[in-house]
Amino acid sequence: MTKITFIGAGSTIFAKNVLGDAMLTPSLADSHIALYDIDEKRLRESEAMLKTINKNANQNRAEIQVYHDRKKALRDADFVVNAIQVGGYKPSTIIDFEIPKKYGLRQTIGDTMGIGGIFRTLRTLPVMLEFAREMEEVCPNAWLLNYTNPMAMLTMGVLKATSIKTVGLCHSVQVCVPELFEHLGIKEQYDLADFQWKIAGINHMAFLLEITKDGEDFYPTIRQLAEEKENPHRDSVRFELMKRFGYYITESSEHNAEYHPYFIKSKYPELIDELGIPLDEYLTRCENQIRDWETMREDIVDNGDLTHKRSREYASYIMDAIKTGNPTVIAGNVLNKGLITNLPEDVCVEVPCLVDKNGIQPTYVGALPTQLAALNRTNINVQELTVEAALTLEKDKIYQAAYLDPHLSSELSLADITQLVDDLIEAHGDYLPDYH
Repeated sequence: MTKITFIGAGSTIFAKNVLGDAMLTPSLADSHIALYDIDEKRLRESEAMLKTINKNANQNRAEIQVYHDRKKALRDADFVVNAIQVGGYKPSTIIDFEIPKKYGLRQTIGDTMGIGGIFRTLRTLPVMLEFAREMEEVCPNAWLLNYTNPMAMLTMGVLKATSIKTVGLCHSVQVCVPELFEHLGIKEQYDLADFQWKIAGINHMAFLLEITKDGEDFYPTIRQLAEEKENPHRDSVRFELMKRFGYYITESSEHNAEYHPYFIKSKYPELIDELGIPLDEYLTRCENQIRDWETMREDIVDNGDLTHKRSREYASYIMDAIKTGNPTVIAGNVLNKGLITNLPEDVCVEVPCLVDKNGIQPTYVGALPTQLAALNRTNINVQELTVEAALTLEKDKIYQAAYLDPHLSSELSLADITQLVDDLIEAHGDYLPDYH
């Protein structure tokens, strides 16, 4: 029997997708599903929801069990899914947004780069390393499937500091071309099955390197249609980046607005309206989710007729390929071991990966166009230093990561960045280890 352990199982909607998918996969249908979360109420809600799906869609073949001891939940696992959020919306996310505002620094999402991404890593990576080291003890051969952001920094940290087989998973690659066609207004005109494409880079800043239709380059059509699109629209930032750097980027405009020094600028406040940049977007999303959960609970947790349809999340496809040997291809976040030749070694890159009984096998990409590698490196600089800070507990590395962040450095002085870091360390308190 396959054992799937879900850490952060109180993420009910996400648990529904990943574990519901597993129950609908023949090779995984009779798995032992171990649920662990520090929030007892949300944990029990997820348990109830999953048992309903197991009954209605899986003939009760899966064995679903709640654990309050994390090590017991991990023991003998074949696969471990990570979806934790250390510090949650309150207090940590609010701190990550509100204290920078005192310095005039605005953010959109704050979970991948910038000061928000740095501090989310600093409070999350220690927890991930704790359970990764428990995995080394009780399930050393398990695969860790990480869905928690900041994807690149957390995955890099676990791979560098432990022996656990780890891959970072994000759905921005799956949706990249469908979203592009939707934003160009051509989604109904074309069948995606007629297209072939290649995507690589780093998480949230991978690039659509090539796209063809019946063997013919389709990029000229894409660039022309993007040029004709009038701002503001949902993809304004990505289209602006494509215009200047030549290629379409995987992650959304609200994310990419804060990965670069060009868009959220106090000197040019008009850019916010011109490009439709949604400041404080993540705060708004969190508040909406909290407000809407009562209604969603009735539809998902208290619905005895609940069933499931397999989603596009990679997890169940990875587990099935490893168990059965039926191959699949995913976009995985892995260490760069010569995969992208003009990015640094041993940083986290996002590349196509073959999955079968041999596990997750990253494929060689080669060199990115020079300007794209240069954009990636502006973010990699911050990622490497943040991971080093978390692993060494050297406070200077936090400052240095922040000094090099594209958005921070374009808005604040070195002195202000230093003080902002100090303020955030104090505000996050016990969610962070002691730095020296």
